[in-house]
Amino acid sequence: MTRRLTLDDLYAIEVPAQPAIAPDGSSVLYVLRTADRDADQNHTTIWRVATSGDPVGQQPEQLTRGTADSAPAWSPDGTRIAFLRTTGAAAQVWLLPAGGGEPEQLTSLPAGAGAPVWSPDGTRIAFAAPVDLAAAGGEDDAARERRAAAPVVTDRLGYKADGAGLLRRIRQHLVVVEVGTGRTRRLTSGDWHAGQPAWSPDGARIAFSAAMSADADLTGESAAYVVDTRAEAPVPRLVGPRHGQAGPAGWLPDGSALLVAGRTDTAVGHHRLLRIDLAGAATVDLTERLDRNLMPGIPGYPGGLPQVGADGSTVLFCARDRGCTHLYAVPAGGGRPRRVLGGPDRVVSGLSVAARARVAAVVVAGPESYGDLVVVDLTTGAERRLARYAPDGVALLRPQERRFRGPDGTEVHGWLLRDPDAPTPAPLLLDIHGGPHNAWSPVPDPGHLYHQLLAARGWAVLTLNPRGSDGYGEAFLTAALGAWGLADEPDLLAPVDQLVAEGVADPARLAVAGYSYGGYLTCWLTGRTDRFAAAVAGGTVADLTSISGTSDVGTHLNRLENGALPYQDPPRLAAQSPYPRVDRVVTPTLLLHGGQDERCPVGQAEQWFAALRSRQVPARLVVYPQASHLFILDGRPSHRADYSRRIVDWVTQHTR
Repeated sequence: MTRRLTLDDLYAIEVPAQPAIAPDGSSVLYVLRTADRDADQNHTTIWRVATSGDPVGQQPEQLTRGTADSAPAWSPDGTRIAFLRTTGAAAQVWLLPAGGGEPEQLTSLPAGAGAPVWSPDGTRIAFAAPVDLAAAGGEDDAARERRAAAPVVTDRLGYKADGAGLLRRIRQHLVVVEVGTGRTRRLTSGDWHAGQPAWSPDGARIAFSAAMSADADLTGESAAYVVDTRAEAPVPRLVGPRHGQAGPAGWLPDGSALLVAGRTDTAVGHHRLLRIDLAGAATVDLTERLDRNLMPGIPGYPGGLPQVGADGSTVLFCARDRGCTHLYAVPAGGGRPRRVLGGPDRVVSGLSVAARARVAAVVVAGPESYGDLVVVDLTTGAERRLARYAPDGVALLRPQERRFRGPDGTEVHGWLLRDPDAPTPAPLLLDIHGGPHNAWSPVPDPGHLYHQLLAARGWAVLTLNPRGSDGYGEAFLTAALGAWGLADEPDLLAPVDQLVAEGVADPARLAVAGYSYGGYLTCWLTGRTDRFAAAVAGGTVADLTSISGTSDVGTHLNRLENGALPYQDPPRLAAQSPYPRVDRVVTPTLLLHGGQDERCPVGQAEQWFAALRSRQVPARLVVYPQASHLFILDGRPSHRADYSRRIVDWVTQHTR
């Protein structure tokens, strides 16, 4: 017998991530995230499952017993496993025999280590690690504490980051550790951050991305670099475009070129799969014939790092299409990409390609699962599910795919979640995604439990991908540039009108909610219409002028997205800001915000709350201590549960 999801199920949900397939494709490591109610912590452990045998009888085995183990990586010969373990303030690299046994700590760096990457011969491991450039040799704990309390001085932007706070002199740089001795060597240094390392096939060089130019904090430019690990004093060498955007890098098997996720300019648009020739030939866009966004996989944006298949001539990558993320393949020499794995209701993430077998491991989430571990044959496309993660005995409601038309004929794609047996017209929640260039999919996630909770109570939940959303072509993705709110408002309201006309939604019981950019649009809409009986703005943006100088990305945000900085064109930013219209808001509004949010600082919510309170509009501000912008995804379990509970309670209270 099954039941509907409840808030307590947050503590039963298990989410697989970071798959790492063995070099011979025989088994897969992965990280399993759970929530510990008593400790109020998210726990991550490393598991392993075989790729062959009876899928019904085989069971995954837990390999590690820590509470914060992640980033598993096989040695090239498949005999050892490197991973990250956090036991105190900093993560360190540990080693575990593949055949089983006790793990041993390999690094003991003051600020910790990063995700391990094995050298081709298995003798060294590279990673990008936080390094305190102000630290003195032989510094004791008392000296470190004095320095931690010293004034923060900066001459550049980028002096803070969401999830980390004030960076002081901490920068991320490349470090190599010898597996046999544990001796470490830093390869890079400077007032910039190095991206994740990628070894060349011969093990002599490492590729990475970085924003090294003196004004990179203003331009947003980053580039790919190669450093020679054999040099006594390694100097990074620029390869490819200097004035573009470079993300994670990889190598072609012959060492002649890099594969880089990025762009050849700094404009807002699709990230591409770039082949950068080390001899200086023109950079080639391998995804030129696919009008979709490359998804390398970052928190809140599913996908996986591009990798070369075992045949040496095929590149695997993830891209988003109509809300869902799919796995694609393209010839390394160029050609038309083809879809390998995906579908209209599936989200692929965590790509790992076997070195010596034509198979790959991914995590595939669907409408009824928070993630299945899947191995796919890269030749035939046949897939095999190795492990499934869905709450026992819980029947998740499946959303219905919908297509609407805006006033100008623009198609607006989305999903309607409701119990088909619930009476209509029903109260309706319009929930707006963040980004602005993210997208809803039909797949559930632990950060939005309130969708299922409300649907179980007879609500309809509408999730739409308006102009500016990813997965519908670059023209659609950039359609709201310089017109935040103005361009996407009709794409949100027209579908609500249609559902009211269909008798699905009760016009007297409409609510609107959103997080980040969705919080911005929630404030925007309530300043322009009184049709919503309740509103919830999470991690919101209310004032584009104040956020420009207070967000860790505020300057880039306004320059690239809105076309001007506050001092350059005040009327333009005012026209796109919700705050100048706060005097028109009558909708009872709940504001939910992380206390240490550096992306959309809590002052944005405080501005909106203070204005509503001064006008005696029903309003409530909830601040989650020590929570970053992404707390709804990876914050304390109690905060995530409270977030969903408060949304359900608020919209229910104000739509009776």
